Amino acid sequence: MTAAATLGLAAACWVIAARQMNGMDMGAATRLGSFGIFTGVWVAMMAAMMLPGAVPAAVRRARASGRVRAVPLFVGSYLAVWALVGVAVYALYRPHGSLAAAAVVIAAGAYELTPAKRRFRRACREEAGSGLRFGVCCVGSSIGLMAMLVALGVMSLTWMVVIAVLVVAQKLLPARAAVDVPLALAIVGFGIWIAVLPSSVPGLVPAM
Repeated sequence: MTAAATLGLAAACWVIAARQMNGMDMGAATRLGSFGIFTGVWVAMMAAMMLPGAVPAAVRRARASGRVRAVPLFVGSYLAVWALVGVAVYALYRPHGSLAAAAVVIAAGAYELTPAKRRFRRACREEAGSGLRFGVCCVGSSIGLMAMLVALGVMSLTWMVVIAVLVVAQKLLPARAAVDVPLALAIVGFGIWIAVLPSSVPGLVPAM
């Protein structure tokens, strides 16, 4: 029941996010609009992208507390952490060019290889405490990938799907160097590709 409800909410948020984002994607030149509009879109995006990977944690929380009613609080507080990330994104984000996007992508790939990433990813897989604590762990695990989304097209449904697949896979699957290291190097390589050939990536423009 907990898993089905969480996945159902995620599916509904995919529909909502897709409708809200329609016509807003201008790649790296995307403007966020008003704070209220952006916040609504961001929360729907985070629920759509993050909740599928949070299902095991929500189930563990329900079992640990012995009450299904604990799940809405867990999910709500978890999404509240991601909403705070959205506030930071809104404050820091500016339309940008290909070099800025490339730098963020390269940094994201490098972060995938750090001890902090491994520690947060492990905690995100194992944590069964409060939604706030789980959210902090998962932000630490996924922040590099989310920075990629913001840099490449914060309102791009295509990049949203790509990053969501990576985030969910990392939440549900154990870390394996044979997979994680090539992925990190591929991300770094993609960042270099963007810097050299920005016109080959939809939504990117020469450096601003």
